Amino acid sequence: MDAALAVSGATARKPERNADLFGAAQKLEATFLAEMLKSAGLGQSRDSMGGGAGEDQFSSFLVQAQAEELVKTGGIGLAEALYESLKERQNEG
Repeated sequence: MDAALAVSGATARKPERNADLFGAAQKLEATFLAEMLKSAGLGQSRDSMGGGAGEDQFSSFLVQAQAEELVKTGGIGLAEALYESLKERQNEG
């Protein structure tokens, strides 16, 4: 019974997140991750059996979608750090 009260008390004290601000932070993290994935070679055409011009044209969309999925599953924590920083700046002004 005490454990249930402790858990419900912990969730009750969890601060509300500004959804727009956190969404912007997630978009920034996704953009960062997409650039890192591109630098790592993800989305580059293969020498043999590649998809040709179509693959080259649409690979950036695939890399961006993969980066967004990474962020949805927790990412690298950059969105959280950005959100906290943006929230502090918003509260100052």
